[in-house]
Amino acid sequence: MAGRGAGGTEGGTGSFLLGLIMMCGGGYLLLRGIIVRPSFGFGTVAFSFGGFAVTSGMVLIPFMFGIGMIFYNSRNFIGWLLAIGSLIALIFGVIANLNLQLVTMSAFDLLVIVVLLVGGIGLFLRSLRSSG
Repeated sequence: MAGRGAGGTEGGTGSFLLGLIMMCGGGYLLLRGIIVRPSFGFGTVAFSFGGFAVTSGMVLIPFMFGIGMIFYNSRNFIGWLLAIGSLIALIFGVIANLNLQLVTMSAFDLLVIVVLLVGGIGLFLRSLRSSG
C-alpha cells in the first residue's frame, strides 16, 4: 500500500502532476485564444418558437407578470412557472446567441496548445491506470 501512486494505482505521481500541469496550461491557452461576442439584446431575435420570432424583450413580459404574481401570493404555481420559465428562456437565448471565434494565431501556437492539452490528458490518464 505504501508504494501506491496517483489515484491509488501503480501509476506514477510524476506523470500525474506533469499531465495535470500540461492540461491546465493547454486549456488556459486554448480558452485565452477564444473571443466571445454576444449578439443578444432588446429588439434582436432571441430564438424562434414555432416560426414566431421571440425577442429578449418579449421574454421579460411573462417574467414581470410572474414576479408580480409571486409577490402577491408566493404559493401561486402559475407565477412560479412564468418566472422560472422566462428565466430559463432568457438564459437559453443568451447562450444560443453567443459567437465564439478563435483569435488569429500561427500554426506553431496552435500545435503548442494541442500538444499541451492532448498530451497532458494522455499523461494524466496513463498515471491513473494500473501498470500491472
